[in-house]
Amino acid sequence: MYGQRPQTRMSGLGGLTGGAPPPRDLLVLLAVVFVTFSLQFFATTRIVPDLLRLSPLVWQLGFLWQLVTYPAIGYGPPSLWFLLELLIAFWFGRDVFWHLGRRRFWRILGLAALAGSLVAVATALLAGAAGGGLLAPPFVLMQGQRTLLAVLVAAFATLYGRATIYLFFVLPIQARWFLPIEILFAFIGFLGTRDLAGFLGICAAVGATWWWLRSGGRRLDLRETRLRVERWWLDRRLRRLRKRRGFTVVEGEGKRGPGRGDGYLH
Repeated sequence: MYGQRPQTRMSGLGGLTGGAPPPRDLLVLLAVVFVTFSLQFFATTRIVPDLLRLSPLVWQLGFLWQLVTYPAIGYGPPSLWFLLELLIAFWFGRDVFWHLGRRRFWRILGLAALAGSLVAVATALLAGAAGGGLLAPPFVLMQGQRTLLAVLVAAFATLYGRATIYLFFVLPIQARWFLPIEILFAFIGFLGTRDLAGFLGICAAVGATWWWLRSGGRRLDLRETRLRVERWWLDRRLRRLRKRRGFTVVEGEGKRGPGRGDGYLH
């Protein structure tokens, strides 16, 4: 179906290809989601997902771990739709895992989850500070497998943008269009739940996934950034001295950027 596969191509369900072995990490992750989903329906074990799921306890009691644990905590009523969400997450996550490798796979999940939760929590806090409050209980749209599925689909759409996926098993569409489709689905969910924090959290998670993969996962070099700022400030200072006191700025030979270099006054 597409030529960017890490393994031999084979026909698969729903237009996705098979052939690649199921990644153990992905299977363990989905198993954890299923187990935590089941725990919420028993009185003696309900506390476990409650402590790990994203909630206002993040700022009320300092439960900061919820900012990154919530995607692994299954959410929703008992229905076949939950199993379908896990199946779709497996379809997309398998290709994403083999493309990125274990380390980058977990890194992108962690980054996207943290970005989504920070935006969602900030939205909830700002709404509370404004005095109006949120329109509904926060974070419903982004709990558990919903954020996990959104991140994996966004990663697939970014990595395999020209791949053809059969939407609803019928409509052929290029994978890159799943990015705006995800946002559209999240907006429809917002209209039904009025969960503004959850909607913006999903948007942030999808956006962080797209940005990280498009940028190649480059880390921000803080030392280089500091040196660039210092060089810019020194250059501005030299130019001000030249204008005020009639000095002449002579550019040095060791330039490190366009129009920037070491200089001295005479």
